[in-house]
Amino acid sequence: MLAAYAAKFSPEDPVSALEVGERPEPEARDGWVTIDVKASALNHHDLWSLKGVGLAEQSLPMILGCDAAGLDPDGNEVVVHAVISDPAWKGDETLDPKRSLLSERYQGTLAGKVAVPARNVVPKPAGLSFEEAACLPTAWLTAYRMLFTQSGLKPGDTVLVQGAGGGVATSLITLARAAGIRVWATSRDEAKRAKAVEIGAHEAFESGARLPERVDAVMETVGQATWSHSLKSLKQGGTLVISGATSGQAPKSAELNRIFFLQLRVQGSTMGTRQELAELVQFMANAGISPHIDSVLPLAEARTGFAKMNDGDVFGKIVFTV
Repeated sequence: MLAAYAAKFSPEDPVSALEVGERPEPEARDGWVTIDVKASALNHHDLWSLKGVGLAEQSLPMILGCDAAGLDPDGNEVVVHAVISDPAWKGDETLDPKRSLLSERYQGTLAGKVAVPARNVVPKPAGLSFEEAACLPTAWLTAYRMLFTQSGLKPGDTVLVQGAGGGVATSLITLARAAGIRVWATSRDEAKRAKAVEIGAHEAFESGARLPERVDAVMETVGQATWSHSLKSLKQGGTLVISGATSGQAPKSAELNRIFFLQLRVQGSTMGTRQELAELVQFMANAGISPHIDSVLPLAEARTGFAKMNDGDVFGKIVFTV
């Protein structure tokens, strides 16, 4: 089957480590099912894998990809949950010390077929295409957990979304707006600020700009470049939820004095649970919202999509069709 996979690592030029070619079809072990992939979405996780982050060299070659929508063995349209927990684990699978994501320990979704635990599939919403549904398991699920599990936000509150343009950021904007939260967003790029308003932000500001007032929570995926601005933008007792650090993980200052004096809460957030994915699917159906897609490419042109993400020229999700 055709697949996009990592055959080596290249920290400086991750796209050069990508291979697109034939790989063996997966064999489902006991309790697992094989999904015929119709569409799969790209994430920064895939670029990090090509750099050698979170992926062991002895696991190579590794098919990349965490997101997929397709057909189960009975022909049902499904969405794949990417967090693989230990079979003995009970409760929130994101807290399982033995958890992994597809494409870390098990072959990923950028292929014609993917094998996953039977418990890791949820029904695809009838109102979403395979391309749209493929966007949900990583970026949209991460955004859902950040907003509705980790932040403490409620309708009428104000949230700041840093770095409008990325898959998680665009998801956050749309989900928060649909939930009755006032949404502010930032970007260095004027076109991305305009697009953020178009998809639901009430206002958009240049990165680092002084805001009209402080906010109840900040959604942070950028990291080092926006960390200080995120802390300075919070009200007393506010919450910063962080799920990524695409610009780096070492800000010049942690600003501990600000955190303790203003009683700020810094909350980490990683992916989401299968239950949250099911809730997200229902929320989107009830609210009549759909994912934002930057571009759709055939899997054979995966290198083009990886290069586009690596260059940062993205607003929404890049999706591959099989």
